[in-house]
Amino acid sequence: MKAAYLETTGPAEVIQFGNLPQPTPKAGEILVRVGAAALNPIDTYIRSGLVSMPLPKPFIPGCDLAGTVAEVGPGVKSFRPGDRVWGSNQGLLGRQGTFAEFACVGEEWIYPTPDNVKDQEAAASALVGITAHLGLFRCAHLKAGEIAFVNGGTGGVGAMVVQMAKAVGARVITTVGSPEKADQCRRWGADLVLNYKTDDISARIKDYTKGQGVNVWYETQREPDFFKTMDLLAWRGRMIVMAGRQAQPLFPVGAFYTKDLSLFGFAMFKATPVEQRECANDINRWQSEKKLHVQIGRTFPLAEAAAAHRFLEENTLHKAGTLSGKVVVLP
Repeated sequence: MKAAYLETTGPAEVIQFGNLPQPTPKAGEILVRVGAAALNPIDTYIRSGLVSMPLPKPFIPGCDLAGTVAEVGPGVKSFRPGDRVWGSNQGLLGRQGTFAEFACVGEEWIYPTPDNVKDQEAAASALVGITAHLGLFRCAHLKAGEIAFVNGGTGGVGAMVVQMAKAVGARVITTVGSPEKADQCRRWGADLVLNYKTDDISARIKDYTKGQGVNVWYETQREPDFFKTMDLLAWRGRMIVMAGRQAQPLFPVGAFYTKDLSLFGFAMFKATPVEQRECANDINRWQSEKKLHVQIGRTFPLAEAAAAHRFLEENTLHKAGTLSGKVVVLP
């Protein structure tokens, strides 16, 4: 089979493209013919060596996939050849990834794809959708009528947060950097969209919440400003952090405990299969009901996986501003 793979960690140029043996599903595994695979920042961190994980050699990167069941291993009960499926949590903790024509995936990490959802959409919403869901509901227990804030409402996770919060009846505040992105967030239901380049974010949030503050703050930035955030959170507000591995910002302890605040941190790939399946069930339902949409910013053929990695890094690390939405790789 054709695959993108690497023998050692390093810059995007370490990714090779060529033939590797097609895997055979073991007990409890499903062989998926990959229709689409999505690219996430964690994929670039693992490839570069910034995040150290056990890697088989050669190593196929990629967390997300969607496609069709080609074969099932012994003991698989939920799927059969021909079923359309999607999943995430591959290319992690010693597992091979999804940047190939075929991928063997444990049954516990695979979910049925709704009939009205395309492979590209299912793959693109996988990791970011599960991440957004875990933060909003497992961690922060967002409820109808509460106010949620997220940085970057058209980013991979941010877009999912905006739409999921609206799906459960919350009010949503988000930030963007252009009028076009603001229009997109409003189409997704955001109640207050602020331009971080021109608006006084703090003043606008205080005005919108009538001085009461935000109930759930979903932080997607690498360097959280806790002084600003604590001031903008409501009494018993909850804050979620899921980025910034090297960040060591100052923390206002007094403001934190005197407002009865809570702070949650999590890594999506450490959530259990049961927890992730709960997320997937809601994602499938909301996508079927057209309450959850994913924006695909750019697609690359599998042969250009190295270029896809470079492009994502230009935007996540170097702020090129040339990407709005997800990067998808097509075998």
